[in-house]
Amino acid sequence: MEQPSIILRTVCPDRPGLVSQLTTWISNYGGNIKHSDHHTDQDAGLFLSRIEWNTNTFKINKLEIHSELQKIAFELNAQFSLNYSDEVPNIAIFVSKQNHCLIDLLWRVRNGELKMKVPIIISNHPDLEIIAKDFNAEYFYFDTFSLDKSVVENQILSLLKKFDIKLVVLAKYMQILSDSFLADFSSVINIHHSFLPAFKGSQPYHRAWKRGVKLIGATAHYVTKDLDEGPIIEQCTVNVSHRDEVDDLIRKGRDIERIALSRAVRLHLNHQIFVYNSKTAVFD
Repeated sequence: MEQPSIILRTVCPDRPGLVSQLTTWISNYGGNIKHSDHHTDQDAGLFLSRIEWNTNTFKINKLEIHSELQKIAFELNAQFSLNYSDEVPNIAIFVSKQNHCLIDLLWRVRNGELKMKVPIIISNHPDLEIIAKDFNAEYFYFDTFSLDKSVVENQILSLLKKFDIKLVVLAKYMQILSDSFLADFSSVINIHHSFLPAFKGSQPYHRAWKRGVKLIGATAHYVTKDLDEGPIIEQCTVNVSHRDEVDDLIRKGRDIERIALSRAVRLHLNHQIFVYNSKTAVFD
């Protein structure tokens, strides 16, 4: 039986010989490298590395591998993360009334494009419950207009813990998560319907139309306490013209919102993203 790939991500101060040191250890351990990507941020003085490797000569001992890499990390003053290609994490999708990003993500999961499970869908409207049923996900509706925000968020945090959720995807969830929520659960990806940093906040398509732009975009980013300021993962654009009305911008925007969000989620699941200094390095 083929063993899963091991994905090692490392961030440390840059210095000569780092690639050799990491790959030599993998080789000496009996590993065979499948993918190897490295980047040096000269301004930050940081070395970023993603190496995916496997071994079929012996059974993987995850504790041993982690322990050995801790020793290397200490020598390099590095931070590292270990993941395995057979991991299928639980993801929660948050929605409001719009369904296009939700349906697209669920369809990609069902067809094997996104290696994740979606046990729960959370919304501040009851409208999309039928979609959750079609895809065998539990649907939790919270009336954010009547209930206190802190009460709702505490209940949601309890659900995330109960269902062992590793990532939250805001698929057109038209609510702002509080600082306290993000302090408890920070692994959140959002899709914003503009080419950030342009047109932050609400109704970006309307404001873009008023400015007569010739290009609109969608941005998938990690969520931070600063609205629409989180590290950018993926962006897509589409041309528009003077003949397009606001509804045309919204229609075109939905297409690229789906693409940008699904790409961002896939990159996250494949552990291809490095977040540092309020930005990302994305290894394809």
